[in-house]
This record gives sequence, C-alpha cells and structure tokens, in this order.
Amino acid sequence: MLRAAASLGIAAVGGGVSLFGAGVTGHLGTRTIVQEMVTTPAVPVSRTPTRELTIEQIYRRDAPGVVQITATSEQTQQALGSGFVIDKAGHIVTNEHVIAGAQRVQVRFSGSDQIGAKVVGKDPSTDVAVLQIDAHSRSLTPLPLGNSDAVEVGDSVVAIGNPFSLTRTATAGIVSAVERTIDAPNGFSIGHAIQTDAAINHGNSGGPLIDSDGNVIGVNAQITAGTAGNVGIGFAIPVNTVKAVAAQLIRSGKVRHAFLGVAAQPVSPSLARLFNLPVSHGLLLQSVTPRSAAAHAGLRAGSTPVLVQGESYALGGDIIVAVDGEAVSTQSQLRELLTVHQPGDRLAVSLYRGSSRLHVEVTLGRPPG
Repeated sequence: MLRAAASLGIAAVGGGVSLFGAGVTGHLGTRTIVQEMVTTPAVPVSRTPTRELTIEQIYRRDAPGVVQITATSEQTQQALGSGFVIDKAGHIVTNEHVIAGAQRVQVRFSGSDQIGAKVVGKDPSTDVAVLQIDAHSRSLTPLPLGNSDAVEVGDSVVAIGNPFSLTRTATAGIVSAVERTIDAPNGFSIGHAIQTDAAINHGNSGGPLIDSDGNVIGVNAQITAGTAGNVGIGFAIPVNTVKAVAAQLIRSGKVRHAFLGVAAQPVSPSLARLFNLPVSHGLLLQSVTPRSAAAHAGLRAGSTPVLVQGESYALGGDIIVAVDGEAVSTQSQLRELLTVHQPGDRLAVSLYRGSSRLHVEVTLGRPPG
C-alpha cells in the first residue's frame, strides 16, 4: 500500500537524524527587503559524462533482486508491497508501512514460491524496514546503492515493483524535483525526498527507484494525496537515508534518531557580499524548533525576510560554520555529521552571531513526539 503524501514541514528525519542548519546576522531592522542579486555570468557546471544504461539493461541487471512482499495480520488481511535485496546475507529493504502490524511476512521472487521472512527491524520515522530471508548467497542479486545527494532534476529514473500484484513491473521517467519533505507513518517528516513522474501505484511501495547507472537512489513510498493511482507525482525516500537507517537496523534492530531542531539555507558568496555577512560559507538559521536541542543551546533564527532572485531567506540569526571542527556549508554535510550521533551526544558548534564568532555546546535530543 502507498501512503498519501501530506504538506511540507520544516524539520525532517533523514539518515537517522533530524536536521536543518543555521542562519545569518546583521542589523537589518524588521522591514522586508526585496533585492535582486548582481552576479557575474555563471559558468555552466556539467557532471562527468557517463554512458547511460538502457531501460532494458537496467531491468535485466536489477529486476532479479526485486521481490514482492506479502504481509499478513491477525485478521488475515494482507498488504502487498515491494522490496529489494541489499546484500548476500539475505537482507531486504522495504517500507515500514508495508509490514506494519503484520504477524507473518513472506517474499516472492519471480516464481510462485513464497519464502518466509524475518523482520530484522523497522523505523516508522523514516518508513524503512529491513527483512531477512534464508537463501543461498548465489541465488541472491543485491542491488547497488547509489548517492541520492548527487541526484538532479531531469535525471532519468526507472522504478521496479509490483503494482496491483503485477510482479516486477518497470516504469520510467525523470526526477521531477529534489529536497521534498513527506510525512512518515508516525507523523514525523522525512527530508530530502525525491519526486518522480515514473508511474508508481499501490504495490510499488518499498521498491527501488533506480538511476541511469543502475544504482538505487531511492525507495518508492508515496503518491500525491487524494489519488487512487498514478498521476505522475510520486515520492521516494532518498537512499542515503535508507543506507544509514538500514545499517542501524541490521546492527541493533532499532534506530535512535538524534534531533538538532533547526532549518537552514546555505550561504553563497554572492549573498554574503550583498548583505555584508561575516562569512561566505555556512548555514543560515531559518527556524529553531521549540524545546529542541538547538533551542536549549540558545541558537537563534533569522527574523528579517528577504527575497533574492526568487529565493526567500530569513536574515539576522546565527550562521553555523562548523560542527565538531568539521566545516559545514550544505544541509547534506550537516546531515552526514549528525548521522553518526545519537540522542544525548554533545556537539561543538561554531557559529557567527553578528560579527562575533562563538562556540556553543549542543546536547542532541530526540524528534518531537
């Protein structure tokens, strides 16, 4: 079953963490500033050309690792979904909502035989679950996992799954948007989700979204709210989140999410020049979640709204420039630094408040609720 996507939030759970970043400073008053940034012509940046696989090649390579999942509850109700093999030990990734409440879980490859699966662990905060089957390693085809932070709008993608019980169905499309926020089964928010127009329907949940190199970049999870089927708007949980969560589930059977509680946008050199910011890199604090780790540490969000080349910013708050001595200038960098931490861990956060550089100790907490 596919869950319906809901409205966007400001705090996201991703890669075993909840985060966003930090903001900027200056005596700007309370008025709204609308100003166009003057920049030199941008030099086009192109990625290294690669030889894209055809849809047929992707299907032949990856489809053998995709499974159909049947989850049966006490009331003999069945939920059908998808999943895919991630290693030779028989671990399979799927969505948490596919197996939620199940008393028995079975997987099926291309044949008619079903194999009993053990639930290794599940995390409703990221809608990720890991199963394990007892199968010979030579019979398993693990799918290679890519890098969802490198995904760009317009990239070609293929979804493989079992819509309406039609096993191993391939659909193709493009990445329609990145950095979406979708609701998790427990009401938390999942950040950095990938939006695609590849056809995703009921039964596709838990299946892989694959790039043109044949690597998994996301786990298909949702379609847009209020629809019974595909209308060209589907969402996938980013594989970088999945990798971090799956590793914790395999290691301990559960995930402990560290929560910083900030939302941020990156500082650009042009923005720094335009508003005379103290640094040309870092994270502009846009908001601070009440009673979060960031709030308890006294981090301050910006309160002066500005519009620059169609992008909204809140200026006047803190700018985070480093965490535990590691420079941060993007949300991805901050997320990676937080992924290895758990609630209760202490972080040394370096930031600018006005023209002063401060060092603040933050004790990470848990997500709200």
